[in-house]
Amino acid sequence: MTSNRWINITAAVLVLLCTGSIYAFSVFSGPLAVARGWTPEQVALAFTISTAVCPVPMIIAGKFVDRGYARSSMLLGGAAFGLAFILMSHFSSLTALYLGYGVLGGVGISFAYAGALGNATRYFPDKRGMATGLVTAGNGAAALLTAPLLNMLINQYGVLSALNTTGLVFIAIAVLCGMVCRSAPNDYRPAGWTPSTSHDQADHSLNWQAMMKSPVFYLMVTLMASGALSGLMIAANVSPIGQYMFALSASTAALYVGLYAASNAAGRFIWGAVSDRIGGANALIVIFLLIASMLMLLASSTTTTGFAVAICGIGIAFGGVMGVFPSLVSQRFGARYFGVNYGIMFCGYAIAAAIGPQLAVSMAAANGGDFSQAFYIAIIICLVGAALAVLLSRSLLQWRCAQAQG
Repeated sequence: MTSNRWINITAAVLVLLCTGSIYAFSVFSGPLAVARGWTPEQVALAFTISTAVCPVPMIIAGKFVDRGYARSSMLLGGAAFGLAFILMSHFSSLTALYLGYGVLGGVGISFAYAGALGNATRYFPDKRGMATGLVTAGNGAAALLTAPLLNMLINQYGVLSALNTTGLVFIAIAVLCGMVCRSAPNDYRPAGWTPSTSHDQADHSLNWQAMMKSPVFYLMVTLMASGALSGLMIAANVSPIGQYMFALSASTAALYVGLYAASNAAGRFIWGAVSDRIGGANALIVIFLLIASMLMLLASSTTTTGFAVAICGIGIAFGGVMGVFPSLVSQRFGARYFGVNYGIMFCGYAIAAAIGPQLAVSMAAANGGDFSQAFYIAIIICLVGAALAVLLSRSLLQWRCAQAQG
């Protein structure tokens, strides 16, 4: 049984508005460190763990999604992420932090993300870029809502109470959304829509073994790692960058976290739709160049205006990376095995998560709070990424020509 596809995509967006609050991590990481007597580096490791563990549970969740359990995946993922917040408020050891927010939170994010994207690609075969861009925009927009909310709750009730309350709300939203949405069948077609070409009607889906035999897979996973690194580096450190490099107060810096989140969300939707027109690989070329230029501005600017413009630009570009890749994977390797395939592709994101945030924190600690050296390294990676995106564009063009002739 299916239901209105717009109801399902709305439910997916709401669940990812919860799990996407991982991008508001910098709002509560400082107060949590103070409350527990931990160092910023120790707390930052929880963010690294939560993002780095994502591929394995996402592959498992992808298997559920491919078998028709997208709704269950979203429900379990959203509830697990909410529980991670609650556990974080009750246990005072670093081990509990790493297992709770790091491992359980990462598993929750993975299951929710896999279910939401899997349903979107199946319900919108006619507008995959738009649909995946909209769903991932919910994930990116989360901090826009949760950053000021968490900051307000922390100021009024303390960080531990704020985390507990937020976790309860996340669980309630996940349960409600799980009640109204339905999993889409693999062969779903919107009313009045038929594939535009005989090639589109044919099933060219590749399973994960076949995907990993393709050289383009390794090019794409490298591009995901390169594109996500700078975005995660900034996402985990917007607040401290604002405080240490631009002399902002904690409450003002929290507003910039929201600004970054809004840009991130807008980028996912904008670039997802753009990729439907110019192709995902061509969109990535522009995105990488935009990230590099904005990182250069961030490293050289001394004004809050420069800071605002830079994080907006990086947010839009990072959102573009996350908005383009689901559609790109679905188009190149097919929708039938999308859940598992995208989970494996997400290893690129995990690599970026393991390197980017910790690189920024360690370099800032060694340079009195100055993140500039980390920005310069990320610029070089982005320029390499732009060159690789050109190669991907040419490879996909050759593949499409070969498919058309075959």
